[in-house]
Amino acid sequence: MALLLNEDEKMLAESAAGFFADKAPVRQLRALRDDKDETGFSKALWSEMADMGFTSVLVPEEFGGVDMGFMAAGLIAEEMGKNLSASPFLSTAVLAAQALKQHASTEQKAKYLPQICTGETLFSVALDETSKHTPSQMELRATASGNGFKLNGSKCMVIDGHVADQILVFANTDDGLSVFIVPANADGLSIERTIMADSRNAARMDFDNVEVTGEQLVGALGGGVEVLDTVCNAGRALLAAEMLGASSQVFEITTAFLKERKQFGKIIGEFQALQHRASHLYCELELCRSAVFSALTALDDNAENVGAIVGMAKAKLSSVAKLAALEAVQMHGGMGMTDEIDVGLYLKRIRVAQELLGDADFHREQIANHKGY
Repeated sequence: MALLLNEDEKMLAESAAGFFADKAPVRQLRALRDDKDETGFSKALWSEMADMGFTSVLVPEEFGGVDMGFMAAGLIAEEMGKNLSASPFLSTAVLAAQALKQHASTEQKAKYLPQICTGETLFSVALDETSKHTPSQMELRATASGNGFKLNGSKCMVIDGHVADQILVFANTDDGLSVFIVPANADGLSIERTIMADSRNAARMDFDNVEVTGEQLVGALGGGVEVLDTVCNAGRALLAAEMLGASSQVFEITTAFLKERKQFGKIIGEFQALQHRASHLYCELELCRSAVFSALTALDDNAENVGAIVGMAKAKLSSVAKLAALEAVQMHGGMGMTDEIDVGLYLKRIRVAQELLGDADFHREQIANHKGY
């Protein structure tokens, strides 16, 4: 498994770095937060991301995409993490696009994938029902009714659910877990926006006899576990890539501060205790980059043990990114606790990202169970 970028991927990384640094830097997130923006992201930015081809990076060419694969998507996510760029990239261009690409009917692909590429349709994925990621405990049910089903139950932590046009809903049926495409304006569906600690948005959704037809089913009836694996593996790898970007950037901010801040008449970066902490963090971040590249490569190669590799990457980044952000706050001293310094914003985003689709403890337990412990 060669953990190296090819020329196209290097060019994409450079392009994404320049784009997000210019179009969606940290100050844009601050503006969205302070203005209490109803969408939580810039629609103009999303349109420009579509023009750049970022929204279509996982979509096949026959449906208007560029189909560069997960390594390319991960490079985009990493640059977004460095700049704390808010957009529906994860929910729409990764989770929904991959689920539709792998499991939707030809008609569904032809209808929705081109709309994802152009940025005109936003998707969210309604998966979790509790504050912690526990996909094995879903209770929302789809009960057979006439030629279709009626959905009853609730979902929470639905990323970008308040702005989505279409929602991929996981529901239990008599045949097993299944997935349905539900329009956000469906009768009986109520959506409540929830603003998270990182100033991003999620939603709580309540389904009260929401009617769906067989045409809205994604994949086979009872085939939702396969869709779940597809969605979770894609999302976990991209969240790991985003946390890699965020933790790398917060490390750069901190080391720059250590080189200029004076205390007791000396640059604080000269103190050996701080040097040890910074060196340890540098080594951990290098391991993290290998873990993320390994996960993205495994997804592109459709590796047999892809779930374990992706889980390892998500667990590693959840732990190290949190460490990087906490170290940044401590090494900045009292200023690290203020809103004026960006490191606090990185800490908040990392804390949310590490919880999405399973924290480090969740993935360690999954890997241990897989190994028979």
